[in-house]
Parts: sequence; structure tokens; C-alpha cells
Amino acid sequence: MNGLRALRAGAAAALVVGLAVGCSAARGGHGGAGRSVLTGERGTAGRVLAVKVDNVRAARPQTGLNDADLVYAIEVEGGLSRLMAVYDSSHFPSTVGPVRSARETDLQLLAAYDRPALAFSGAQSRLLPVLKSSDIITRTGTGAFFRDPGRPAPHNEYVHTKGLADGAGAAKDIGLRFASKTPGGGEPAAVTSASMPAARLTFTWDAPRYRVAMDGSTSPWTADNVIIQRVKVRESRFHSRTGYVPFSETVGSGSGVVLRDGRAYDVHWSRPAADAGTTYTSDGRTLPLRPGRTWIVLSPA
Repeated sequence: MNGLRALRAGAAAALVVGLAVGCSAARGGHGGAGRSVLTGERGTAGRVLAVKVDNVRAARPQTGLNDADLVYAIEVEGGLSRLMAVYDSSHFPSTVGPVRSARETDLQLLAAYDRPALAFSGAQSRLLPVLKSSDIITRTGTGAFFRDPGRPAPHNEYVHTKGLADGAGAAKDIGLRFASKTPGGGEPAAVTSASMPAARLTFTWDAPRYRVAMDGSTSPWTADNVIIQRVKVRESRFHSRTGYVPFSETVGSGSGVVLRDGRAYDVHWSRPAADAGTTYTSDGRTLPLRPGRTWIVLSPA
């Protein structure tokens, strides 16, 4: 982004260091009398902001992931993983990053939400106008973005979240169901991994939630639930000069595993259309998640 906001470098670097692991907004503060459709926690969710987040070694530790309602792990070029963190405006962290570019998979995933905002750092030249003409409110290349000079480019771009969800739609039902009580069935599972061709995420049960490790390295991130959703991966229609660009199909159906409360449940997932939510069923019944933050790994089938 041409050294975007480089003159803010000193303040930006200090802010990023302070926020990388902590200094986050308290969860559960959605406000209102209902329950969040995204987390099942007390209080209704606000407007939705999704942020594309880098997930290679040089980008870690990232900033703001423990404030997300959901975190998607998505395959990108070279078989690596990239994250998309979904927040509602009732409890934004002040900063998220490092921010990276958008992909076609994001378009299909976010179609289940109601006019969300998406913060990202550029996109393939033919994908960018498609994003801008979609129902997604695109946030890229604005004054909210800045770089941390203490990290190597391109793994050093961050975004201030204030105002980014302005004009976005409120959180809607995307198919998730929640219950505090642990459902019957499943099998004890202390450690579970999900792989992409050149990436691996491991989730270790450490009551009352899961610790997240990436490519064999520990992280400060945790999850109340994990969904390993096996999907068909094909080549994106938006190609790159650098080679094969994966597209993970999240409309359709398939198998998966849900982790909650130290147990693993085999599930069937179904999403009949792009504007529909995704259901997760076990033995023909909807499997409820524990109220809280969910990581969804789109793992190649």
C-alpha cells in the first residue's frame, strides 16, 4: 500500500505490540436482552465486520483474534492457510491484523451474512470489481490501514476497526445453534488436527476451551468450539500469475467434525444456497455448539 501511514509508524508499532495478545474488549458485552446469533452468548450481536488475516509464520502472533465471533481458516495459494475473522460491532478490538488480500472463497462465505463489511488488503484485478459490486461493503486502502515498521512487508499491515462496520447489516442467523449443556454422543478427543497441503491447525482441549496451534507452534488464540468442515477445493475462476488459486466450496453438503467440551462429533454439513446458513447435524439432529467463539476450518475433502 506504498508505505501507507508510514509517518504513524512509531505510534502504530506501539499499538500493535500492545494489542498482539491482550488489551482486547471483554466478550459477552453485546447488550440487549436476547442471544447473539453468531456466538449464542447473552445479548444481541451488532453489525458485522470480517477481516482477512495473514497466517504464515512471519505474520504471527496476529492481533485481535480472541475478540472474533468466528474465525474461518481457508486454503490459499501454495496450500497455505489464511484466516477470516468475523466480528460484530458490539465488541470490536481496536486493531486487527496483519491484513491480507481477499479471495473468491470470501464472496461465497459472506453471502450467508446480511451486507457485511470486509476489510482486506487488495485482491486479484478481476475479483476486486466483483467484490465492490456485491452486497459486501468493501474496506480497503483507506486511512484506517497502517503498517508496523517492526515487521517485514507484506506481513505488517493492520487496520483500525472503528467505523468500519458503518452501513453494514446487523448479524443474521447463519445456521449455528447453541446450548450450554454438552450433547450426548461423540468421543473424547484431547487433541485434534486439521490439515491443508502446506498448513496444519491443531486444537488442544484445555477446559473450558481449546488452545490453537498453527503449523506446530503454539499461539495465544483459543476457541470454545471448532468445526472441521470438509469441502471440495477447486481452482478459482480468478487466476493468479503466481499459479493455482484454490476456491473452497461452502455451498452444498459434506462431512465434518465438531469439537466442543473435549469431545468430537462426526457431523453432516449442509448449505443449500449461497444466501442460506449452514447446518451441522449428527445422527440427523442439529448439533448445538457451546456459546462462545467458533473456529471453522475449511479442510480439503
